[in-house]
Amino acid sequence: MGECAEIEKLRNQYTATELSEKTVSADPIDQFGRWYSEAGEAKIAEPSAMILATASKYGIPTVRTVLLKGFDGRGFVFYSNYESRKGRDLSENPKAALLFLWKEIERQIRVSGTVTKVSQEESEHYFRSRPNESKVAAWASKQSSMIPNREHLMSNYEKYKDLYEGKEIPLPPFWADTG
Repeated sequence: MGECAEIEKLRNQYTATELSEKTVSADPIDQFGRWYSEAGEAKIAEPSAMILATASKYGIPTVRTVLLKGFDGRGFVFYSNYESRKGRDLSENPKAALLFLWKEIERQIRVSGTVTKVSQEESEHYFRSRPNESKVAAWASKQSSMIPNREHLMSNYEKYKDLYEGKEIPLPPFWADTG
């Protein structure tokens, strides 16, 4: 067992903050907003990083980290390639779970529910706000698919960079956001 025996001895006490019905908002989105602000004030490196869990139509789960790009009464928004593993999972089975882990402020937030696509206009608005390099990368990278090597990816990136040089880069039809 060696090192495994040491793992079971690891234990932290989490006492820096209190969780009480008296101090928690009745509105979960409002409460999330408060804690998200606290995470930002605490200078957490990437407070928008969230773990996204999806499952295929056969119930096979996968998890990965994505970035929160917005939240409101409708839910939590992130962007993805529809042809990626997560995109295919959500197409087959639109149920998902999110986890925000902010160890520095001793907060963990779990969210679960049904994922839906937001409007094309919202997707286009966000896509236009991205740096051109990120827009080109959205065209060049087939998320979750095997590539022969890095050179192939970079060649594809250069192809789209040249194609859109000096032009407005459009939203790819296979890329958008969900919430």
